[in-house]
Amino acid sequence: MHGIMQRIYLLYINLSFRMISYYLYKIIRRLVAYPKALADKAISVVLLKGNNVKYSDFRCSGYPYIMVSLGGTFSIGKGFSMNNGIGGSPGGGFDRCVFFVDKEATMTIGDDVGISQASLICHQSITIGNRVKIGGTVRIYDTDFHSLDPKVRASSVDLEHKVKAAVVVKDNAFIGAYSIILKGVTIGENSVIGAGSIVAKSVPDNQVWAGNPAKFIRNI
Repeated sequence: MHGIMQRIYLLYINLSFRMISYYLYKIIRRLVAYPKALADKAISVVLLKGNNVKYSDFRCSGYPYIMVSLGGTFSIGKGFSMNNGIGGSPGGGFDRCVFFVDKEATMTIGDDVGISQASLICHQSITIGNRVKIGGTVRIYDTDFHSLDPKVRASSVDLEHKVKAAVVVKDNAFIGAYSIILKGVTIGENSVIGAGSIVAKSVPDNQVWAGNPAKFIRNI
């Protein structure tokens, strides 16, 4: 009987220590997280203002990479939310959001848009509608970056011959994690792009597309 009671007592002590360690860790994490959140918001504001981005209220975890070239324009609507790094959205890994706008290009993000660890690379025009959700590590490119002609690619004028075409993501669309949206594509209103898809042609309203290359799955 004495041996059983001793085991129960040791088990109780072990469980108590584990619970204390667990809650102590949570308390320390919260104490560290608060000043980090303030610093992330401050850095994000500096990056937005420094790149002359028009924005309203926003929420962020971590801070993004932003580069707007001279002559480029970038605007963000109200209620914007972005996760940078694993702390805000573990599904997207350690990546930060990237917003690059080339000279004379225009990037527009509507109201109540949520983005996690995504890269939006704009050489002509990228337009994101209202209430759009863009999942972890999504890539949106409105250019091929390089010429498709191998002789031109080997020359010094390669970048001058890249093909560009506007990308539009309409209201309420949802782009699943790890997807890539290529130049000239329009994602229709309310439409869903399955995770890991490569979208090379436009998606109509109210449809689910997925795959590589992305294909029609069903209507919503």
